[in-house]
Amino acid sequence: MVSKERHVVLFGTFDGVHDGHRDLFRQARAFGGRLTVIIARDLMVLRLKHQVPKLAERIRHDIVKGEELVDAAAFGDSELSVYHTLKELNPDIICLGYDQQKLGADLKIQLGESVKGGEKLYRQGGEKLYH
Repeated sequence: MVSKERHVVLFGTFDGVHDGHRDLFRQARAFGGRLTVIIARDLMVLRLKHQVPKLAERIRHDIVKGEELVDAAAFGDSELSVYHTLKELNPDIICLGYDQQKLGADLKIQLGESVKGGEKLYRQGGEKLYH
């Protein structure tokens, strides 16, 4: 049985939650007892994906927060590579979607040892990226 004390954080845009997102929530939730989803800011989505989300960040936040498997939702940072929100949440485990290779690489570079010693970084499907 997974400890209820472990805090898992998941990043994403979540521009309309679908069954694939719900599967990702299930996979992330399996790592720990509490799941917080960090919602990408509209400006960051524009910078990284070169398009504005269909749904505004507040709507995306509220939709994700209402999902059964999600305990909390938070907004991501408005600047690249700063991770203030992540550092504030101080998770035990960070989960990424299958398409977040650049984010995974940047997290390893930017965070290094600055998060909990036991922190682990996983990609969807359980591939361990960093620990």
